Amino acid sequence: MYKILKLNEISNEINGIFDNSYAYTENPKDDADGIIVRSFKMADFETGKNLKAVARAGAGVNNIPIDKMTQKNIVVFNTPGANANAVKELVICALMLASRKVSESIAWAERQKGKGEEVPKLVEKYKNQFVGPEIAGKTLGVVGLGAIGILVANAAIGLDMDVLGYDPYLSVDAALTLNNKVKRAKDINELYAKCDYITLHLPLLPSTQDMINTVSIAKMKAGVKIINCARGELVNTADIIAAVSSGNVDKYVTDFPTDEVLGKENIISIPHLGASTPEAEDNCAIMAARQLKDYLENGNITNSVNYPSVSLQRSGQYRITITHKNISSMIAQATAFLSLSKINISNMVSATKGELGYMIIDTDSIIPEKTVSEMEKIEGFLQISLY
Repeated sequence: MYKILKLNEISNEINGIFDNSYAYTENPKDDADGIIVRSFKMADFETGKNLKAVARAGAGVNNIPIDKMTQKNIVVFNTPGANANAVKELVICALMLASRKVSESIAWAERQKGKGEEVPKLVEKYKNQFVGPEIAGKTLGVVGLGAIGILVANAAIGLDMDVLGYDPYLSVDAALTLNNKVKRAKDINELYAKCDYITLHLPLLPSTQDMINTVSIAKMKAGVKIINCARGELVNTADIIAAVSSGNVDKYVTDFPTDEVLGKENIISIPHLGASTPEAEDNCAIMAARQLKDYLENGNITNSVNYPSVSLQRSGQYRITITHKNISSMIAQATAFLSLSKINISNMVSATKGELGYMIIDTDSIIPEKTVSEMEKIEGFLQISLY
């Protein structure tokens, strides 16, 4: 029986994926085979000897110590795209909030409570202070054309905006889903210079942290409106506060408020609602559960952040997987060893990612534990598992 540890409350939709050969636990001290997590911070989490994989029900994995997991041969999954529609809808909402002074006007209206019959007159008298521009005909810059960025770009085209996208790593598959009216910027400085609105949709990396700062803002149009529903650390807090205060940035809408930005005029803080829909939570949980189950039962890897993606439909009665260093002759040594052990290979697949390699080998005959023990002595082999 496989044991699954839930470090956060997870959608009950996963119950339709894990069958009777699985049991749940919510005790972090239990030595589980797999973990499903959302926001639980795992930096100091002590992993058990049986732990094989961690599945994050969401795209970001900043709460998971990837290097630590990799050193222990633990696969880490995420669920890119599962919450994309939910985040897209919030970004469209943020566009409206940045333009039409909706949140400010609502707050003003609430303060008129108790003024009785004067309220309609006050509304007509003071509504002009909440005038804001329409987004139609304006230019939206989308930084990062992944699952969410593409949905935002396409939706903005539908709202009659001009859209300029920037993503030097845009995949062929992603490009095929991008509306052909979306223009591509040759570099990010072109996007900065041309856009009335800029929305961020990229991961937090050393190269992207604080990418919105005094220097980059100086390259933007005066009065630009910036939306950040991706990661709070993409924007330098002190620099954005200064830019909004000076008017260089007209509005900043963030889904990652901090104490410093709360209460600042023309900064609109949303309490991290990007994926807070029942549909998104279900979709992320289902994807995480399916990936975790497929790995535990078949050794297949899909959407891992630290291992290569490798999947193989079973073609033999037995299966062996090998995690190895990304060095030469690993595949040759594995196949040669199995051949010498008179084990026929029916099918195999392999891939590498960074310093790691991973292979799945299906065989027509059982692979004895003794054979596995001998293979583990091969230099460069990190972990061998039977399925």
